[in-house]
Amino acid sequence: MTARRQLRFWLIGLVVFLAALWVLGDVLLPFVAGMAIAYFLDPVADRLERAGAARWLATTLVLVGFVLALVAALLLLAPLIQAQILELLDTLPHIAAWFRESLVPLAERVVRSLSPDDLERLRAAAGEFAGDAVGWVGRVARGVVAGGVALFDVLSLLFITPVVAFYLLRDWDEMVARIHGWLPRQHAPVILAQVAEVDRTLAGFVRGQATVCLILGLFYALALSLVGLEFGLVIGLLAGLLSFIPFVGSLFGFAGSVGIALFQYDTWVMVAVVAGIFLLGQAVEGNVLTPRLVGGKVGLHPVWVIFALLAGGSLFGFVGVLLAVPVAAVIGVLARFALGQYLASRYYTGPAPPAAGAP
Repeated sequence: MTARRQLRFWLIGLVVFLAALWVLGDVLLPFVAGMAIAYFLDPVADRLERAGAARWLATTLVLVGFVLALVAALLLLAPLIQAQILELLDTLPHIAAWFRESLVPLAERVVRSLSPDDLERLRAAAGEFAGDAVGWVGRVARGVVAGGVALFDVLSLLFITPVVAFYLLRDWDEMVARIHGWLPRQHAPVILAQVAEVDRTLAGFVRGQATVCLILGLFYALALSLVGLEFGLVIGLLAGLLSFIPFVGSLFGFAGSVGIALFQYDTWVMVAVVAGIFLLGQAVEGNVLTPRLVGGKVGLHPVWVIFALLAGGSLFGFVGVLLAVPVAAVIGVLARFALGQYLASRYYTGPAPPAAGAP
């Protein structure tokens, strides 16, 4: 088979795979979640297997431990989070009234200082931006809901995902070996090298970033609770969770906590303390946590991660959000490989110089 026919065959396979993903996107959520759990727990199961445990026993112990840890965390945090959310809902009207009384007069003074032409341009620009932003957020939210929880309720996720994760984790090594046997023999070494690079990039980013999110969430929640900020636990945990998207968690936590601090405290000292907590967290994340736990060699730029998450959510809903980082890692590795091939080719270096003495 010629190289052109091989390329055509794999391109057709890629198109079929993408078409199947598009058609079946509404039912893939528990399977994608189960595959993700199996992928990240496979090293622990391999370690238990090397220690002498059978594969089925190692899989059972790892999954049971994972589920018990998740349930314990939910049982410990759920009552506190529920209480703070209910309190926040009761307090929202008072917060809105405070902002209206404090900020609306200031905005009115700024508006009166503008000329009629500037005011009209500002109103038109703000209206256009708000319309575009609301439309984009609505499309992403509809895609996430329609592709996730709306069609697969919580019970189906709770029951199907562990089953999928168990069977995938039990047979993970066998599946990997079988897929290796299906690779075209001529290109198998190159493909395996790129797959290993994807695995290193993906594992390094996701596992490291998950650890960073956990540390930041605990730090923000404890620090805000210790200074007495209302709803500090909820804001801190959400800020840590959203830190998976670069800069989003810190911005959300900073804006939410400072806004509540302005409403709650009568002194600017406490507002500065709350702001300092997030400034300290951002400094520790950027200079200590991310370099040590994620590293700078994973090849996933923050802008690329943000784009992948937004594009995945817009195209495939919640399933797209789950697949965004793996797909971004694959595209990044393939792009670097293609760039290396280009830099080593005649398309970059130009034609070879003529030999000495040649006419």
